[in-house]
Amino acid sequence: MKKTQRHNSIDLSQLKPTQVTVGMLEVEHKRRRLQSLVRRPGELIAFILEHPIRVVMGPAGKFYVVDHHHLALALIRENFETAPMDIDGDFSKLSGENFWKKMQAMKFVHLCDEQGRACKVTRIPKDLEDLVDDPYRSLAGFAREAGAYEKVPTPFAEFLWADFFRARIHHHVVKKSFEKALKHAIKLARTPEAKKLPGYKRTRK
Repeated sequence: MKKTQRHNSIDLSQLKPTQVTVGMLEVEHKRRRLQSLVRRPGELIAFILEHPIRVVMGPAGKFYVVDHHHLALALIRENFETAPMDIDGDFSKLSGENFWKKMQAMKFVHLCDEQGRACKVTRIPKDLEDLVDDPYRSLAGFAREAGAYEKVPTPFAEFLWADFFRARIHHHVVKKSFEKALKHAIKLARTPEAKKLPGYKRTRK
Protein backbone atom coordinates (compact mmCIF):
# COMPACT_ATOMS: atom_id res chain seq x y z
CA MET A 1 0.00 0.00 0.00
CA LYS A 2 1.22 3.45 -0.86
CA LYS A 3 1.96 6.02 1.78
CA THR A 4 -0.97 8.25 2.68
CA GLN A 5 -1.32 11.08 0.19
CA ARG A 6 -2.93 14.44 0.97
CA HIS A 7 -5.26 15.70 -1.74
CA ASN A 8 -7.04 19.00 -1.89
CA SER A 9 -10.65 17.89 -1.74
CA ILE A 10 -13.31 15.41 -2.72
CA ASP A 11 -16.92 15.79 -3.66
CA LEU A 12 -18.76 14.43 -0.60
CA SER A 13 -21.37 12.79 -2.84
CA GLN A 14 -18.64 10.46 -4.12
CA LEU A 15 -17.90 8.93 -0.72
CA LYS A 16 -18.92 5.36 0.10
CA PRO A 17 -19.04 3.84 3.61
CA THR A 18 -17.03 0.88 4.83
CA GLN A 19 -19.24 0.15 7.84
CA VAL A 20 -22.91 -0.42 8.54
CA THR A 21 -23.46 1.99 11.42
CA VAL A 22 -22.56 5.29 13.00
CA GLY A 23 -23.59 6.93 16.25
CA MET A 24 -26.18 9.48 15.17
CA LEU A 25 -25.85 11.45 18.40
CA GLU A 26 -22.18 11.88 17.57
CA VAL A 27 -23.06 12.98 14.05
CA GLU A 28 -25.41 15.60 15.51
CA HIS A 29 -22.68 16.70 17.92
CA LYS A 30 -20.35 17.29 14.99
CA ARG A 31 -23.08 19.17 13.14
CA ARG A 32 -23.45 21.52 16.10
CA ARG A 33 -19.69 22.01 16.10
CA LEU A 34 -19.78 23.01 12.44
CA GLN A 35 -22.76 25.31 13.04
CA SER A 36 -20.95 27.03 15.90
CA LEU A 37 -18.09 27.93 13.56
CA VAL A 38 -20.16 29.28 10.66
CA ARG A 39 -19.70 32.89 11.82
CA ARG A 40 -15.98 32.31 12.27
CA PRO A 41 -15.01 31.11 8.78
CA GLY A 42 -11.30 31.07 9.52
CA GLU A 43 -11.80 28.68 12.42
CA LEU A 44 -14.27 26.63 10.41
CA ILE A 45 -11.80 26.15 7.58
CA ALA A 46 -9.01 25.30 10.02
CA PHE A 47 -11.22 22.73 11.78
CA ILE A 48 -12.14 21.00 8.52
CA LEU A 49 -8.56 21.01 7.25
CA GLU A 50 -7.37 19.44 10.51
CA HIS A 51 -9.73 16.50 9.99
CA PRO A 52 -9.33 15.24 6.40
CA ILE A 53 -11.57 12.34 5.39
CA ARG A 54 -9.39 9.24 5.04
CA VAL A 55 -10.29 7.19 1.99
CA VAL A 56 -9.10 4.42 -0.29
CA MET A 57 -9.69 4.30 -4.00
CA GLY A 58 -11.84 1.38 -5.11
CA PRO A 59 -13.12 -0.09 -8.37
CA ALA A 60 -15.02 2.10 -10.84
CA GLY A 61 -13.41 5.26 -9.48
CA LYS A 62 -15.25 5.11 -6.16
CA PHE A 63 -13.80 6.46 -2.90
CA TYR A 64 -14.39 4.53 0.32
CA VAL A 65 -14.18 6.19 3.73
CA VAL A 66 -11.86 4.44 6.20
CA ASP A 67 -11.97 7.12 8.90
CA HIS A 68 -14.25 10.06 9.78
CA HIS A 69 -17.59 8.63 8.70
CA HIS A 70 -19.26 10.78 11.37
CA LEU A 71 -17.68 14.02 10.21
CA ALA A 72 -18.35 13.23 6.56
CA LEU A 73 -22.03 12.64 7.28
CA ALA A 74 -22.21 15.79 9.41
CA LEU A 75 -20.71 17.82 6.55
CA ILE A 76 -23.22 16.37 4.10
CA ARG A 77 -26.14 17.20 6.39
CA GLU A 78 -24.82 20.73 6.79
CA ASN A 79 -24.85 21.08 2.99
CA PHE A 80 -21.09 21.13 2.45
CA GLU A 81 -20.19 19.94 -1.03
CA THR A 82 -16.51 19.10 -0.64
CA ALA A 83 -13.99 18.21 2.08
CA PRO A 84 -10.24 17.64 2.29
CA MET A 85 -9.17 14.01 2.00
CA ASP A 86 -6.19 11.72 2.52
CA ILE A 87 -5.84 8.69 0.24
CA ASP A 88 -4.58 5.70 2.23
CA GLY A 89 -4.46 3.27 -0.68
CA ASP A 90 -5.26 2.71 -4.33
CA PHE A 91 -7.13 -0.56 -4.85
CA SER A 92 -8.95 0.67 -7.94
CA LYS A 93 -7.60 -2.07 -10.20
CA LEU A 94 -9.05 -4.89 -8.09
CA SER A 95 -12.30 -6.63 -8.90
CA GLY A 96 -15.22 -6.00 -6.55
CA GLU A 97 -14.75 -9.29 -4.70
CA ASN A 98 -10.98 -8.90 -4.37
CA PHE A 99 -11.39 -5.29 -3.31
CA TRP A 100 -13.48 -6.27 -0.28
CA LYS A 101 -11.08 -9.10 0.56
CA LYS A 102 -8.23 -6.57 0.50
CA MET A 103 -10.23 -4.15 2.61
CA GLN A 104 -10.89 -6.81 5.24
CA ALA A 105 -7.23 -7.89 5.24
CA MET A 106 -6.20 -4.25 5.81
CA LYS A 107 -8.86 -3.87 8.54
CA PHE A 108 -10.43 -1.05 6.56
CA VAL A 109 -13.96 -2.41 6.91
CA HIS A 110 -16.20 -3.02 9.92
CA LEU A 111 -18.75 -5.77 9.38
CA CYS A 112 -21.10 -5.50 12.35
CA ASP A 113 -24.71 -4.34 12.48
CA GLU A 114 -26.41 -1.97 14.93
CA GLN A 115 -26.64 -4.73 17.52
CA GLY A 116 -22.97 -5.60 17.32
CA ARG A 117 -23.61 -8.78 15.34
CA ALA A 118 -21.29 -9.87 12.54
CA CYS A 119 -22.72 -9.32 9.08
CA LYS A 120 -21.73 -9.57 5.42
CA VAL A 121 -20.29 -6.94 3.11
CA THR A 122 -23.69 -6.74 1.41
CA ARG A 123 -25.08 -5.05 4.56
CA ILE A 124 -22.87 -2.00 4.04
CA PRO A 125 -25.05 0.83 2.67
CA LYS A 126 -24.32 2.30 -0.74
CA ASP A 127 -24.30 5.85 0.62
CA LEU A 128 -23.34 7.59 3.86
CA GLU A 129 -26.89 8.89 4.30
CA ASP A 130 -28.09 5.29 4.64
CA LEU A 131 -25.86 4.40 7.59
CA VAL A 132 -27.77 2.92 10.54
CA ASP A 133 -27.74 4.34 14.06
CA ASP A 134 -25.91 2.42 16.79
CA PRO A 135 -26.45 4.32 20.09
CA TYR A 136 -23.55 2.44 21.68
CA ARG A 137 -21.19 3.91 19.08
CA SER A 138 -22.31 7.36 20.24
CA LEU A 139 -21.76 6.26 23.83
CA ALA A 140 -18.23 5.16 23.00
CA GLY A 141 -17.51 8.43 21.20
CA PHE A 142 -18.75 10.65 24.01
CA ALA A 143 -16.94 8.52 26.61
CA ARG A 144 -13.67 9.06 24.74
CA GLU A 145 -14.29 12.81 24.53
CA ALA A 146 -14.89 12.79 28.30
CA GLY A 147 -11.42 11.28 28.77
CA ALA A 148 -12.53 7.74 29.63
CA TYR A 149 -9.96 6.32 27.22
CA GLU A 150 -7.37 7.57 24.75
CA LYS A 151 -7.83 8.14 21.04
CA VAL A 152 -5.64 5.57 19.25
CA PRO A 153 -5.00 4.64 15.60
CA THR A 154 -6.39 1.11 16.07
CA PRO A 155 -8.97 0.57 13.30
CA PHE A 156 -12.55 0.93 14.55
CA ALA A 157 -11.41 1.24 18.17
CA GLU A 158 -14.62 3.03 19.17
CA PHE A 159 -16.65 0.08 17.92
CA LEU A 160 -14.71 -2.21 20.24
CA TRP A 161 -15.60 0.07 23.12
CA ALA A 162 -19.20 0.21 21.89
CA ASP A 163 -19.43 -3.57 22.11
CA PHE A 164 -17.85 -3.51 25.57
CA PHE A 165 -20.51 -1.07 26.79
CA ARG A 166 -23.25 -2.94 24.92
CA ALA A 167 -22.61 -6.03 27.02
CA ARG A 168 -22.74 -4.07 30.29
CA ILE A 169 -25.26 -1.24 29.93
CA HIS A 170 -28.88 -2.06 29.13
CA HIS A 171 -30.14 -0.56 25.87
CA HIS A 172 -33.15 0.97 27.66
CA VAL A 173 -30.78 3.06 29.78
CA VAL A 174 -28.87 4.23 26.70
CA LYS A 175 -32.10 5.13 24.91
CA LYS A 176 -33.99 6.75 27.81
CA SER A 177 -31.17 8.29 29.85
CA PHE A 178 -28.06 8.79 27.75
CA GLU A 179 -26.32 10.96 30.36
CA LYS A 180 -26.78 8.24 32.98
CA ALA A 181 -25.45 5.65 30.54
CA LEU A 182 -22.47 7.89 29.77
CA LYS A 183 -21.54 8.24 33.44
CA HIS A 184 -21.69 4.46 33.80
CA ALA A 185 -19.61 3.98 30.64
CA ILE A 186 -16.89 6.33 31.91
CA LYS A 187 -16.65 4.31 35.12
CA LEU A 188 -16.61 0.99 33.25
CA ALA A 189 -13.81 2.22 30.99
CA ARG A 190 -11.48 2.50 33.98
CA THR A 191 -12.16 -1.02 35.32
CA PRO A 192 -9.75 -3.95 34.87
CA GLU A 193 -12.31 -5.55 32.55
CA ALA A 194 -11.47 -2.94 29.93
CA LYS A 195 -7.69 -3.19 30.11
CA LYS A 196 -7.31 -5.07 26.82
CA LEU A 197 -9.23 -2.48 24.84
CA PRO A 198 -7.35 0.07 22.68
CA GLY A 199 -6.74 3.34 24.50
CA TYR A 200 -7.35 1.95 27.98
CA LYS A 201 -6.15 4.29 30.71
CA ARG A 202 -4.58 2.60 33.68
CA THR A 203 -5.96 3.86 36.95
CA ARG A 204 -3.35 5.71 38.96
CA LYS A 205 -2.78 4.40 42.47
